[in-house]
Amino acid sequence: MSSTRAAIVDATHRLTHAGVPSPAVDAELLLAHVLGIPRGNLILSREVSEDEQRAFNDLVEQRCRRKPLQHLTGEAGFRRLLLAVGPGVFVPRPETELLVELAVRHVSEQPTPHTAVDLCAGSGAVALSIATEVPQTHMTAVELSADAVPWLKRNVLAHAAALHSVASTIEVKQSDARSIIGAAQAQLVTCNPPYIPDAATPQEPEVAHYDPPLALFGGPDGLDLVRELRDVFAGLLAPGGLLLVEHADVQGESAPVGVPSLLREHMGSDGSAVWRDITDYRDLNGRPRVTAAYRAEAMR
Repeated sequence: MSSTRAAIVDATHRLTHAGVPSPAVDAELLLAHVLGIPRGNLILSREVSEDEQRAFNDLVEQRCRRKPLQHLTGEAGFRRLLLAVGPGVFVPRPETELLVELAVRHVSEQPTPHTAVDLCAGSGAVALSIATEVPQTHMTAVELSADAVPWLKRNVLAHAAALHSVASTIEVKQSDARSIIGAAQAQLVTCNPPYIPDAATPQEPEVAHYDPPLALFGGPDGLDLVRELRDVFAGLLAPGGLLLVEHADVQGESAPVGVPSLLREHMGSDGSAVWRDITDYRDLNGRPRVTAAYRAEAMR
């Protein structure tokens, strides 16, 4: 047997050698997972049994091969939530918290009950965050992938008590977002679409080899789905409703073709602008990340 301290030190060395970005944190999280305790409850002098050490070594070896940490533990933290994730569903990223922050701020200022739609919902990170943080939110979460939908439903069920406590609901729809037809009543539409260009290769092995391609690649310039969804966005939102779209850092305000420019060129049948007050927001790293736009007049 060895101590937790010795196990973590050894695992950190192995993960560092394998090029894992946060080796010490990952080592602690994997050991806590094996021991069945929160990371904050790790006692560095505690002894690790032989069975626990074997299980830990196996997870560390898989992490050294760059299998995502979240796939090994089966969960991902996002804002106030702990979400079940695994093969077939996109692992939520901290960058997406900006979109949620903007969404929560907007919806909280609107009359109740709140009506919102999340397209390309994946694990439910965005939909669940908004619906649990803003009382009386009625959210529709739309996801196409047959592999991702079970994770979405599982997470909605797991947070049913939290939703009930704030009188919010989430309806899960398995559907192509491009076929969603709305009644122009939503106060909010959010979307974290696939936005990597088809010819690009993600730098992180965890993304390249484990995240589902359907959630990653968005056509030659990564913006195909945004182009195709513009009428859907507009058809779902009431006049004055807010659209929030996440994008790559090279698809923002300064890009010749980016989400802001695609929304500015979107016109109704009478030639009037569909969107107003189009604004691009930067994430905590200072990179363009989310475009916000308000629905102008009803579509003609």
